[in-house]
Amino acid sequence: MKLTPLADRVIIKPAPAEEKTVGGIIIPDTAKEKPLKGTVIAVGQGTKDEEMVLQEGNNVLYGKYSGTEVELEGEKFLIMHQKDVLAIIG
Repeated sequence: MKLTPLADRVIIKPAPAEEKTVGGIIIPDTAKEKPLKGTVIAVGQGTKDEEMVLQEGNNVLYGKYSGTEVELEGEKFLIMHQKDVLAIIG
């Protein structure tokens, strides 16, 4: 199934959460911090007021509570407006 964002939205695949151990204790998934970076999978066409700057394949940083989480075929993605992306990495 193909997912295509509309207008000025982008679809981002979040980077996996880092495994952390504290003194030999493994932190459970529920206590892990959400990753704040990911890879742009798809971009919309933009709007007449906002040109799309992001491209597929960009590694980006986004806000902690940005976007809407969706699950498609067992994979998790974020759909958010381009303005919610803070920076392009690299």
